Order: sequence, then structure tokens, then C-alpha cells
Amino acid sequence: MDDETFLRLKAFFPQITLKEQEEYHFKSLWSLKSFNQYDLITEAGNIERYFYFVLEGVQAIYILNEKGEKVVLGFSYAGSPSGVFDSFISKEPSSTFLEALKPSKLLAISLNDYLSLFKKYTDFHVWGHEFFQQILFGRLSREVELLTLSAEQRYVTFMQRCPEELKVIPQKYLASYLNMKPETFSRLRSSVSY
Repeated sequence: MDDETFLRLKAFFPQITLKEQEEYHFKSLWSLKSFNQYDLITEAGNIERYFYFVLEGVQAIYILNEKGEKVVLGFSYAGSPSGVFDSFISKEPSSTFLEALKPSKLLAISLNDYLSLFKKYTDFHVWGHEFFQQILFGRLSREVELLTLSAEQRYVTFMQRCPEELKVIPQKYLASYLNMKPETFSRLRSSVSY
């Protein structure tokens, strides 16, 4: 792992202070994984083997509905975590898919190595508490938006807060995430400014 990549990874763990020898150990736990566009990173029915940190690309996590259509639950992108967290932690088969929507480079850490960080470095407990709090609060906010906002309000809210990477992914994924038909999303994209 080069210095620039390591600095990006370290920035994701701002609560953690590592000494030089600890940095060497920490770096050694991560491996680089590359995926082509539309590769399945994790398939439903399989156990998620890694916690990922995204270096490049955009990924979507989704389920298939009764018609076999993708229902997008969320995205990950450069600088964010990725993976199927519930399957990773519980070691149970995933009910969701994780797919690379753009060519992607991810740093991956296995569950044993991930758990070893909490044993070796007490600061990881602070990071873990804050990380899972953010996930929980984000999910709650999303549920409220889906239940209370109009399609136009959901579109505007999402586009105002989403990073540039998400604005260029296939429209059908964004429409699914926002719980609207692709035609509605297309109409809003062309008629609503945010």
C-alpha cells in the first residue's frame, strides 16, 4: 500500500492514533481488490468475507423483489465503507447483493483481522461506536424520507447531499434507491433544479 492510499485509509479512522510499528501492522491487514463494472462483489446467499474501504468506483447494495427487479438499498463510493455489514459481522448468508456499478478498487480486511483491531487498539471501540451510530441514523433518516417526502422532495434532497460519483451512475439504480419509476426520475432530472 503506497503512502497516499494509506493516508486515505487512515482518514477514515480519525479516532485512531497509531505508532509507526502499529501502522506497519495495520497496513498489513488490508489487501487490494479490483472489480470490473457490474461485477458482483457479494452475492445473496453467500457470507460477506470482507469489510471494504472504497478507493475508486461506485457500488450498489440491493435485494431482488418478487419480480426479480433490483431494489437498491444504498451506495458506496470513494472514501466510504462498503460491504454487507450484517452478513460480515454475523457470519450468516447475505440477503443482499453488492455490485460494482463502475470499475472499483477496494481495500479489504477479513473478519478475524477486523476483530483483532478492536482487541489490539482500544481506540477502535470509539470508532466502531461512532461508525455504527452513523449507519443507524442514516438508515432511520432514509426511512423517514421514503415515508414522508414526495418523489420530487426525495430527488432534491438526495441530489443536494450526494457526492458527484453518484450523480453519474445509471439512472435506474438512483430511481430504485429513491423508490420511484425510472421515467419519474428522468422527468425530475430534466425539470427540477437543486
